[in-house]
Amino acid sequence: MSVVRSVVTGVGGYLPDEVVTNSDLAKFVDTSDEWIVERTGIRTRHRAAPDQAVSDLAAPAAERALRAAGRTAADVDLIIVATTTPDLTFPAVATIVQRKIGAPVGIAFDVQAVCSGFVYALSVADGFVARGRSRCCLVIGAETMTRLMDWEDRGTCVLFGDGAGAVVLEPGEGAGNTEDRGLLGFALRADGGKQDLLYVDGGVSTDGRIGHLRMQGNQVFRHAVVNISEAVEAAAADAGVPVASVDWFVPHQANQRILDGVAKRLGIDPAKVISTVAEHANTSAASIPLAMDQGIRDGRIKPGQLLLLEAMGGGLTWGACVVRL
Repeated sequence: MSVVRSVVTGVGGYLPDEVVTNSDLAKFVDTSDEWIVERTGIRTRHRAAPDQAVSDLAAPAAERALRAAGRTAADVDLIIVATTTPDLTFPAVATIVQRKIGAPVGIAFDVQAVCSGFVYALSVADGFVARGRSRCCLVIGAETMTRLMDWEDRGTCVLFGDGAGAVVLEPGEGAGNTEDRGLLGFALRADGGKQDLLYVDGGVSTDGRIGHLRMQGNQVFRHAVVNISEAVEAAAADAGVPVASVDWFVPHQANQRILDGVAKRLGIDPAKVISTVAEHANTSAASIPLAMDQGIRDGRIKPGQLLLLEAMGGGLTWGACVVRL
């Protein structure tokens, strides 16, 4: 019996022009290139221009994903943007992207799960596409995380960058087994009791400020390795595949030490890990689609291969997804 799967038919990414090196940060932050690389693996990050809103990053990423899929904005009937740094309190970034790319009237909304947003958004999109409610969906992760930085806090300001990545999801017929193309399994988690480990200290309904990102780095690291590993195993079980069978591990690009720790705990060959953290830093919800885009463009990720995606962010939220391209 055939089933309908949500198939990734195109991937695209966009990074702002400005590149900020560790040495650039060391000019006004008490840090050094050696200190940052040793603790995070990060060497550079991209920063949006003062006149660039997050939709200005999301729109070109969406257009590149559509071109890769052989589609145009006229085909799009659903846009979901995962972001924690919207242009405005409202409307949703997705509606602004809809206007900027010239997509017709359809469904458009945002998902807020911080760094886990892209995985959450894929799951939401699957509920539309695999059930016949969308024929061409854009799922976008886009962030201007540098706008949330306290530039006197060297423990956080060196970690983040700006960017956007997008995928096109379309319905495809499958046989209902693990060889099908498309989204095969998910595991999503949240624990609001861990809010104080990673949060922004301002908000519309509390003090009216944007606020700055605050993080207890050591605690986040500990929870990340344990929680992400559990979610990965649960998503693989949901998909009916062993973790060892994946072709590529495409994690949220938080910190090279976290990537290494999760891969080691799961027994994943480091050669199978797509890492962009050295060049992009942590772009929150944008990091997974940006890493997918780079892996596809450099020829490592190929059609038909099995990918394992994972992320953890403020909330705490975390999750994983298994997808065959």
